[in-house]
Amino acid sequence: MATKKASKRKSSSAKKSTSRKSSGRKYSPSAGKNVETEMREMKKGKLRSGRSGKKVTNRKQAIAIGLSKARKEGKKVPVKKS
Repeated sequence: MATKKASKRKSSSAKKSTSRKSSGRKYSPSAGKNVETEMREMKKGKLRSGRSGKKVTNRKQAIAIGLSKARKEGKKVPVKKS
């Protein structure tokens, strides 16, 4: 009985090791700084959106603007999903 349980444990741990993702940064540190500055602007009430020029109050929108600016500058940021 003990040998069967041990063999089951080994097979389950082998499955886990194959599904690991490769480690590495998704965003560059400088892209994080872009987001940081945009967040600061939003908190001060100075961050405006593109064409309309409306004041940005949403945290997620501020992050999106920071990442967009980082992409334009050629920093390491994943491609935008549509």
